[in-house]
Amino acid sequence: MNALLYALVVVIWGTTWIAIFLQQGPVPEAVSIFWRFAIASVTMLTILLCLRRLRPMTLRDHLFCVLQGCCVFGFNFLCFYTAAKWINTGLESVIFSMAVLFNAINSFLFYRQTPPKRFYLAAFLGLAGIIILFWQDLRAVGMSSTLLAGILLSALGTYGFSLGNMLSMRHQRRGLETLTTNTWAMLYGTAIIGVIAMLRGDSFAIQWTVSYVGALLYLAIFGSVIAFGVYFTLVGRIGASNAAYSTLLFPLVALTLSTMYEGYQWHANAIIGLVLILLGNLVMFAKPQIWRMPFASRA
Repeated sequence: MNALLYALVVVIWGTTWIAIFLQQGPVPEAVSIFWRFAIASVTMLTILLCLRRLRPMTLRDHLFCVLQGCCVFGFNFLCFYTAAKWINTGLESVIFSMAVLFNAINSFLFYRQTPPKRFYLAAFLGLAGIIILFWQDLRAVGMSSTLLAGILLSALGTYGFSLGNMLSMRHQRRGLETLTTNTWAMLYGTAIIGVIAMLRGDSFAIQWTVSYVGALLYLAIFGSVIAFGVYFTLVGRIGASNAAYSTLLFPLVALTLSTMYEGYQWHANAIIGLVLILLGNLVMFAKPQIWRMPFASRA
């Protein structure tokens, strides 16, 4: 059963990136994000209410959930959806896999948890891997502002996700139930994105095509509701650190789909770069019982 749950998490979250690609078009990024999490948060809230699993929280806890919603279900996705205009989503997933390194840095900054010595080797491998991975594109187009913007926005979105993990750690230390805090955070993130869309004058109309609506429902139901439920079930069965190993496999699934649907072309430097990034993450995840990272939520 554990193997089935693990595979399901990898497959679903590894395929959400290509669904983001399918939503590229006339619908503004903020609107696509709003409808994704509006559907997901209302679904999760309804399920928890029906199961009587929605736990009470203080006003202070709700305010921290607002911050978590901004980091995990709001501004970071604006970065990812915007970056998808300039770099393919498979490469975005590779950059996202660096979240474990951001977690190490932020855990030190916010909780004074000193990272293990292997962190420095992992960081070196990860940064070197990203440079090598994008080297072919940089040579082909030069220091393109759009390419650099895509890389930086993906990194910024990943850092926002990491900040959300720090907030999740705060919730867990207070003994709050993860499903409750994630549901409220998702709902608040949806509201904030909706306000941003209104301030920008965006139309909330969606694109009524099979590809767009299909991607929207897949991201909302499978990527945001089912995957979260399966993932946290897995956390309860094998522990958060072991469950987090699934992040190592996301880029492999995403890049495979990117090759099929976005025309991503593999070069020697891409293979070397990907191997270095995955190796860096593997080094960081070694001996998880010593260094436990929070892993709250994903696109």
